[in-house]
Amino acid sequence: MNWLSPSILAADFNRLGEQIRIVQDCGSQALHFDVMDGLFVPSISFGMPVLASIRKETDLFLDVHLMIREPVRYIREFTESGADLITVHYEACSDVAATLRAIREAGVKVGMSIRPETPVSVLRPFVKSLDLILIMSVNPGFGGQKFMEGTYAKLSEVRQMYAEVFGHAYGDDVPRLEVDGGINLQNVASVLAAGADTIVTGSAVFRGDIADNTRRFLSILAGEKE
Repeated sequence: MNWLSPSILAADFNRLGEQIRIVQDCGSQALHFDVMDGLFVPSISFGMPVLASIRKETDLFLDVHLMIREPVRYIREFTESGADLITVHYEACSDVAATLRAIREAGVKVGMSIRPETPVSVLRPFVKSLDLILIMSVNPGFGGQKFMEGTYAKLSEVRQMYAEVFGHAYGDDVPRLEVDGGINLQNVASVLAAGADTIVTGSAVFRGDIADNTRRFLSILAGEKE
C-alpha cells in the first residue's frame, strides 16, 4: 500500500492543529516531521516539544526525519515525544550500526536516508536492519526545491538491491521506500512508477486547498488517474 506523509515543515504553524486534522480526515496515512539542527543542514526547524504536542492531537503515524549530526544523542527523547519511526542520515552518524540499534532498542521503526550525492550502495550493509529507506530528491535543508531527475534511477537501484538481498523487490518484508523533495501532483505518478511507495510532500499539500490537494495525492497513490 502506498502512503502519503505530508511534511508539516510547509504548514502554517499558526493553524497547525487544524491543518493536521484536515490531512488526517482526508485519509493521509502519516505525517512527516523534519528536524534540522543548522549543522548537518543549514536550516533550523523544530524539535521534541512540537512533536509531543502533535502526538497528543493525532493518531497518525509520525514519520520523524532527523537531519542532525550524531542523532544517536536524541533517540530516546524523540521516541518519548511520540515518534513511530525515526530516520537518520548515513552521512550524519559516526557509527551507523550503533545508531540503528539504538532506534530499534527504543521500540520504534528504523529508517535511513542519504543525500542526493551519496550512492545507494552505502545502504546495502544495513538494509536488513531497516524498516524504511528515504531517498532525498532535493538537497536536505529547505522546502520548496525542485525535484532532481536523477532520483528515478536511485529508486530503481534500491528496488534492485531489495531483489538481490531479499529475493524480491516488493513485499511486506522489505523496507518501505520513501522519497522527499520537490514532489507534486504532476510528477508523483512517475515517482511511484520508479519504485517509491511512500511520498513526502509539503508545499504541494499545504499550499492552497489542503483537503483537495490531499485527496488528489491519495487518489494517485491508490492507482486512480487524475
